[in-house]
Formats: sequence, C-alpha cells, structure tokens
Amino acid sequence: MPFLQLILPIGAADPAPYEDALLAAGASSITLEDEGDDPVLEPLPGTTPLWPRVRLKALFEGEPDTQELLQLLRAELSGKLAEPLARVAFETLEDRAWEREWLKDFRPMRFGERLWICPGGQQPDAEQLRAIPAPVLIELDPGLAFGTGTHPTTALCLEWLDAANVAGARVIDYGCGSGILAIAAAKLGAAEVLAIDIDPQALLATHDNAERNGVAQLIVARLADSEAESHGAPADILLANILAGPLESLAPAFASRVRAGGRLVLSGILRNQAEAVATTYAPWFDIAPVVVRDDWARLDGVRRPTPPPPRPT
Repeated sequence: MPFLQLILPIGAADPAPYEDALLAAGASSITLEDEGDDPVLEPLPGTTPLWPRVRLKALFEGEPDTQELLQLLRAELSGKLAEPLARVAFETLEDRAWEREWLKDFRPMRFGERLWICPGGQQPDAEQLRAIPAPVLIELDPGLAFGTGTHPTTALCLEWLDAANVAGARVIDYGCGSGILAIAAAKLGAAEVLAIDIDPQALLATHDNAERNGVAQLIVARLADSEAESHGAPADILLANILAGPLESLAPAFASRVRAGGRLVLSGILRNQAEAVATTYAPWFDIAPVVVRDDWARLDGVRRPTPPPPRPT
C-alpha cells in the first residue's frame, strides 16, 4: 500500500496543535525533524527539547485527496493558528517496513578496543570481530531516553569503561538515560550496577535494554533521591554523564558514594567548564588531565582517603 506524506515546516511554533489536527485527519504517524542545522546537545535527563525550527512529517495510508485533507486540517486548526498551512507539501511513498526505516542510518559503532553498540540487532562485520580478542556487543536502539553512543560525551565514557578494569566492581551510573553505561559496565564484568535517573521513563528504558542484553540481574534502577538510591556500600566506580551545573552541585554527594581509591568519571561538560568542575571535585578526588572531543570534556579521578578526625588533646 502506498503512503501519502505531508511535510510542513512550522518554525518555532508549538507542534501540539498540528499533531492533534493531523491525528484527527487520519495520520498514521507523525515525526518531528530539525528544519535547520541546529542539533540539540545533551539535555538534562527527563527533558525533551525541540530544535529552534521544526519540520513536521505525517504519513497517511493509501492515496487520500490532498485538497480534502487540507480542508480538514484548516477546519481543525481554525482559530488556533494565524497561518497554519502556508508551506505544506506532499509526496507519495512506496510501502516500507516503517517500524525499521528510522534505523537505516545507524550502524554498529566501536568504542575503544572491545565495545560495540549495535542498533537494530545489526552485527559488526565478521572480519571486524575477528580482529578483537573478546568483543563486547551491546544491542541498543536510539530512543527517547538519550544515550546511544553517538554523542561525544557518551562515547568518551564508553571508551573509559573499555580501557578500565571493571571486573567485580560495584558501579553507579548516575543519569543512566537509556542505560548504555550501566549495561556496558555489566557486560565488561561489573558485579553489580546501580542505575539512577530523575526520569521514570529512563528507568524503564534501562530495565528493558538490560533485559535485551542479558544483564538485568546485575542492574538495579532507582529514582534519584529515593531512599533506596541513597543507601548501600560505596561504589568502586561512579559514572555521571549529565551536565556541568548538576555535577558541581552533586560533588559532596558523589564523594560520599565512592570508596577510597575508587574511580569517578564525569562527562556532559563543555571544554570551557572542565576547569571549574575539576576544582569543585578537587577536595575529594585526584583529577587526571581532561580529555576533550568536539568541545565536550571528560574528567576522571581517584577518591582520596578521608582523613581521620583529629585526636582530642
């Protein structure tokens, strides 16, 4: 069955009225895209930001009459928008496996020596795998909860994990998103992983992705600030791929969650923010030189022993 695709640039307008009108007119699916070249960088967990200018695409089954469709949309949008359909366009598409179509631009990605992120169940080439002594494959599709390895901050953390000795470690993944770092740690040999986020949807994504990768028994997902999250033995490794502001405010809490000699990995930091974040953590951690990629930075450090209290005189 062919499909009719409606294409409508809406600029900075709220897409919600358009989505409601298109669904009422019979749209099978609606997609929002970046109309310009304005990538949305890592948002705070729990947020769903849009681009400064948005292009909306809607699919209609069969071959509906475009003029009748426009009349329906104008009636639905009447009184809500001043000029709702000024730049609308249509095209006919042949039938495809639409549920997989959005994955066509993603390929298996390698991080460090062993780690591969494989979207859509794809596998690296056999020749690529033969060159790696013990490849670690993680199946993960792009989704609403960010973190699929494509962003420099996630890549920097994955490469750190690949090079680290994770075997038997207790790991905390703070701001887990899709669970990509928690799953990577588990598949690299961590004994247990606590995945934390402020967004319940991220916890669901982490749980589902952990089950898909066969490591659900090693990963516990908890909401930030919950009683269950705040208790437990200090971690051997704490990873936090969020943003500089939250990282600075969480420094004392993170220091209390990492054992002496344990490792701290921070990302989601812009290059020009790295020094300030490192200074914030300096009272507790020996921070290694910053690692930068595409103006994003990663900090890692080792927890110093807490000095004993002064002896009474």
